[in-house]
Amino acid sequence: MGDGVLLRGELWQPAGRGRWPGLLMRQPYGHRLASTVVYAHPSWYAQQGYLVFVQDVRGCGESEGEFLGFNQEISDGSISLMALRSHPLCNGRVGSYGFSYQGLTQLLGNPADAMAPAMTGWNQRLHLASEGGAHFYANNLAWGLQLAAEQCRRSNKTEQWNAIRASLQGGDFLVNGLELLRQVNPGNPVLAWFNRNPLSAESWQEQAPDPAALRLPLLLPQGWHDPYLRGGLDIWKLSKQAGGNPLLRIGPWSHLSWDRRVGSVDQGPNACGGVDEWQLAFFDQHLRDRLPPKEAVPCLVFDLLAKVWQQRDPARPSNQTWGLSSGGLAASRSDEGELLANHHGRGIVYWVHDPWRAAPGCGGHLGADAGIQERGAIDGRADVVCFTGAPVMEPLELWGAPQLTVLVAADQTGFDLCASLAVVRKQGAEVLVLSTGILRQLGEHCLHLAPRQVQLQPLLATLQPGEQLRLCIAAAAWPQVSVNRGDGHWAPGPVGPEHLSIRLEMQLEGSGLELKAMG
Repeated sequence: MGDGVLLRGELWQPAGRGRWPGLLMRQPYGHRLASTVVYAHPSWYAQQGYLVFVQDVRGCGESEGEFLGFNQEISDGSISLMALRSHPLCNGRVGSYGFSYQGLTQLLGNPADAMAPAMTGWNQRLHLASEGGAHFYANNLAWGLQLAAEQCRRSNKTEQWNAIRASLQGGDFLVNGLELLRQVNPGNPVLAWFNRNPLSAESWQEQAPDPAALRLPLLLPQGWHDPYLRGGLDIWKLSKQAGGNPLLRIGPWSHLSWDRRVGSVDQGPNACGGVDEWQLAFFDQHLRDRLPPKEAVPCLVFDLLAKVWQQRDPARPSNQTWGLSSGGLAASRSDEGELLANHHGRGIVYWVHDPWRAAPGCGGHLGADAGIQERGAIDGRADVVCFTGAPVMEPLELWGAPQLTVLVAADQTGFDLCASLAVVRKQGAEVLVLSTGILRQLGEHCLHLAPRQVQLQPLLATLQPGEQLRLCIAAAAWPQVSVNRGDGHWAPGPVGPEHLSIRLEMQLEGSGLELKAMG
């Protein structure tokens, strides 16, 4: 690098002699892993005729220097790309691929000729660290500890490495993880996220991708149950606005599960991978001038219930609306509240959030159990408000980004609204969560009745005759997000004696659910 720091990696080359197009991946987990938790091994891409270089970013794996997170990748990425492009075995044409951290590294600095950033975002506050004003708690805390363990390994701090490992394996990290991070790795970039207010853009350093880079060929593999889907959709939108023609692919996957079984559901053979084949065809087209495959449509998405791939336009949702109705018992009875298609809501519901037994998160895109999960037992809690639609008479396609608008007031200066959209089968015997969303509210305005909007994870799901749609609302989703203290304080952490019980009032007239355009 320009400051003399040496970054190491590993190079895989095709058999025989020649100069080949290159593929670059830059990641913080040790180059030998090469993101094979989800992708084919780099040797497979080499067998297809590509010179593949997987590099340890600064301060990770076998590379020198100090790991500082995304800010270091602008310069390091540009220099690394130039080095691969000028390598004697490379023909000068280079693509890049990788997901999560490895996805964003592609969008920082000089871009490759064709990029496949998967399951990532560019805005650290809105796409990677928080949603609806609440930090991603369990997922990001576990990730921060993983990064800290790598720094302990590099520094031969075995005792601290063991403490991190034990905390993660036993689940104690949910209680002691933040303090452990502060002790063993105070410069951790994820800890820096937790130290910033997600409700305010101040102190967050963001750099939007260069519009010129977004006009280059882009393949955007995503997952319905991935926490960074909104970031991927925003990259897609920015690319379209810049004049690009990005390829958007959204499977039924979570962040680390890219096959047919995600959550508690088998999505069938149509969900078995596909990303490596998409990438090969994409790079063949743009780095080797081969014809695009027939399935190279702009947007291809997986129906979570029909279990088939469909072509759709993210800007054209299915546009359904529902009102919420209750005689007042929608919290104490899971079957009392109604979800009324194309009708206005009516009624009032009161319920109480007790931090000692906060409502748990379930499935969706933010938990370790990400995906479609059975949540009927949670709906039976009296601190979860449920609204269930009538059995549909014909197939009902839900396509778009669900947006919930509810009139809510609380008796404390902070509360959360944690919404889930589910399909109900077998007359209520089976309740499967499809989409979730979080909204954190802090301040004096919480004491007054006002409209609150919860953005749920986008989806494509087709209900079959006899099935019902259910909307569930709770005031917590532990440990997906930390429990709201109720006193207006934003900092995340485990439940403590400072946490307050919260009484919530929800006016249903003027409240409703609708499907909006994605991105």
